[in-house]
Amino acid sequence: MIDWAAFLIVSTASLVSAALVVSLYSLGLRLLTTAGRIPLVEPYEFTGAITVLSPKKASKQVKRARKAAAANPLSDAQKRLALYAGYVCFTLCAAAVLYGVYLIVPVLHI
Repeated sequence: MIDWAAFLIVSTASLVSAALVVSLYSLGLRLLTTAGRIPLVEPYEFTGAITVLSPKKASKQVKRARKAAAANPLSDAQKRLALYAGYVCFTLCAAAVLYGVYLIVPVLHI
């Protein structure tokens, strides 16, 4: 017999936790870009990229990102705060993933 209440609890918890992890990651990425960090990866560093930019396009993207960072109206203290908040979001995201792994793997329950 299927315990539908337990099924509903597990499905709700997984939906909420997935939304939490995705929200924390996207908020962290947004805060990093607000702080002026350029989220570009050079093709030679990450060969498994979905789209590999040519050096000309990559330099154009870097130039565009630097121009946007120069137009940022935030002060240096606000940028630093956004950077630290972005790191906190990534840390909370990693903690949520690790806690999920802890809940799934019974060997870790000492």
